[in-house]
Amino acid sequence: MANKPQQPPYLHLAELSATQFIEIWNHFDTDGNGYIEGKELENFFRELEIARRGAGVDPSNSNFREKMKEFMQKFDKNADGRIEMSELAQILPTEENFLLCFREFVGSSSEFMAAWRRYDTDRSGYIEANELKGFLSDLLKKANRHYDDQKLHEYTQTILKMFDLNGDGKLGLSEMARLLPVQENFLLKFQGIKLTSEQFNAIFTFYDKDGNGYIDEQELEALLRDLYEKNKKEVDTKNLTGYKKSIMALSDGGKLYRSELEIVLCREPIL
Repeated sequence: MANKPQQPPYLHLAELSATQFIEIWNHFDTDGNGYIEGKELENFFRELEIARRGAGVDPSNSNFREKMKEFMQKFDKNADGRIEMSELAQILPTEENFLLCFREFVGSSSEFMAAWRRYDTDRSGYIEANELKGFLSDLLKKANRHYDDQKLHEYTQTILKMFDLNGDGKLGLSEMARLLPVQENFLLKFQGIKLTSEQFNAIFTFYDKDGNGYIDEQELEALLRDLYEKNKKEVDTKNLTGYKKSIMALSDGGKLYRSELEIVLCREPIL
């Protein structure tokens, strides 16, 4: 991991560029797990107070705890006690808030999956850098944001820095889905039940009774219910309907092929 700057940069600025935003994120997300939490959160709030008020607060002081609690109630939208990237984008005045632009473009998981299907043109389970540029260009047009080629390049590089966790120059579906609001990110619901390629092949073969390489919506519902029961998770019919709709957005005319479903259910797409 790159050396972090000694002082948290840019917190005092009235507006941040996309690049400055990611520098702040990397400065505080010291373990790179996609959240500012625990001691990281304490440091972030203390430095934010210094930048805003010109004075810090002693973290051991009960007043500091109370202020931090109020701050979290305001910005920790999903109340999980930590700050994720989309929440930070609302705290800090990022230029053209390009992260929030994304929300205007795809407000739900099913829209996100439909957009993913459009831009993952080679059906690899990844959006490569050139595909990502098209995705962001479309996003900015839909959000009525002015941009030039240089900005588009900067945004593409910034998104890659944010979400390309293994540095391979492309984004997997689960990486890109971090742009979704947490409550809309249905992929998070499957984090605890990701399948190995062997498990996936067995379950897909079981539901693809006629061996034609795809399953339909009803078969998908049975498959998801089965997964939930096997993993001792309660099935909420409303949520299940939402997950099914989101996954079917990847389908081709109601046919959900093996390669599409494995993107969602496997730890890594099967090569």
